[in-house]
Amino acid sequence: METAHTYRTRCQWSGSTGGGYRNYSREHAATADPAQDSLVLSADPAFLGQPDHLNPEQLLVMAASSCQLLSFLAVAARARVDVLAYADDAEGVMPRDNPVRLSRITLRPRIIVAAGSTVDQIRRLVEAAHRDCYIANSLRTEVEVVPQIEIATEASG
Repeated sequence: METAHTYRTRCQWSGSTGGGYRNYSREHAATADPAQDSLVLSADPAFLGQPDHLNPEQLLVMAASSCQLLSFLAVAARARVDVLAYADDAEGVMPRDNPVRLSRITLRPRIIVAAGSTVDQIRRLVEAAHRDCYIANSLRTEVEVVPQIEIATEASG
C-alpha cells in the first residue's frame, strides 16, 4: 500500500528578461500529468501580469475553496445528508507588508441541503470538513469558513 500521495506539476515559461523588470512576459503554462488540461497563468496585474489569466494567488484561494467543497461533500455524504447545491465566494487578502504572503483566506460557501437536516448539523459537518481539508492544513495562512446554510423545504425540493 502506498504511504503517500505525490503530486507533480510543471510550469513552463520562455522569453527574455534582458529588457528589464517591466518588459518581460509573465505568461506561463502549468500542467499536471496525467490531466490533459493546461492552464495559461500570469502574475497579478499589480505585478505587471495579464488580467485575463489566472495568477498563483487566485489558484491558492481556489485550491482552498475546492478542497473545502470536496471535504464537505464527503462528510455530508457519509452522514447521509443530501446536499443540493454548494457555491463558495472565496477571498484571499495580501497586505502590502513583509513578508509578502496571503494573510487570510475566507471561504463563504452557500450550502443548500434537502429537508431532514438541521442548520446545527450542517455547521458541524462544515467544521469537520474544515478539519479534514488538506489544503487548509498545509497552509500557514488562516483559512476561515463562514457558511450560509439553507434547508430546502419539501415544496422547493
